Formats: sequence, C-alpha cells, structure tokens
Amino acid sequence: MWPMLFGLACCAIEMMGAQASHYDMSRFGMELMRASPRQSDLMIVAGRVARKMGPVLRQLYDQMPDPKWVIAMGDCASCGGIFNNYAIVQGVDEIVPVDVYVAGCPPRPEQLIDGIMTLHEKVKGEKIADWA
Repeated sequence: MWPMLFGLACCAIEMMGAQASHYDMSRFGMELMRASPRQSDLMIVAGRVARKMGPVLRQLYDQMPDPKWVIAMGDCASCGGIFNNYAIVQGVDEIVPVDVYVAGCPPRPEQLIDGIMTLHEKVKGEKIADWA
C-alpha cells in the first residue's frame, strides 16, 4: 500500500513519527507518503476535518485509483473529538467511507501501525472481484 499524506492537525506529527526511523513503516512496504492521489491507494486522514476542507477531501478520494482504503486517525477524524461545533466534521465517515478507525488523541505511532496491520488483514480477506 502506498499512503497519501493528509495530515490536518496534531495527529499528523504522530503519522510522521510512524514513518521515521524509530517505527519505520518502510518495513511494511510503505516507503514514502505520496503527495498525489493518483499514486496512492490508502488515505490516512490524520486530524480534524473542517467543513470547508470536506469537499477537498472528497475530491482527493475520488481521484485515487481503485481499490482504495481510508484510515481515520485520531478522535477528531473518527468522531469530531473535543470539537463539537458547526465548523468541524463530526467524523470523516460523513465524507468518505472509512475502513479502519485508530483511536487516541493523538494516537501513538504504534497505534497507527496496528491500524495499518488491521487493514492489511482486512485486504487479505477480500477478493479482486469485490474491488470492481
């Protein structure tokens, strides 16, 4: 899987930490975060999503080639976190379908790696015909 970086808040620092040498997501075949949605098949939404950012998030998701997966990293991406107001999306699953939720505020890099391993197990159980 090639993840697309979509760091929006403090969770993005933990996502970068998971990519750094101490945790090293490269050992799972994720050498680098892609900046282009056309080169990635995993979107990690790290942090709170503002309502104004929602259409941008959806456009980037739509530009990703199939099959594609989404991880909601952190409480803000999963359910709005402590930001219960009109400006913050109360869960990114209002905009894109989420495959794995990683809890925490912010979640540690180990938790993100566990979420990625959970997604790998989910993908192993899928058939190519399900992707079409």
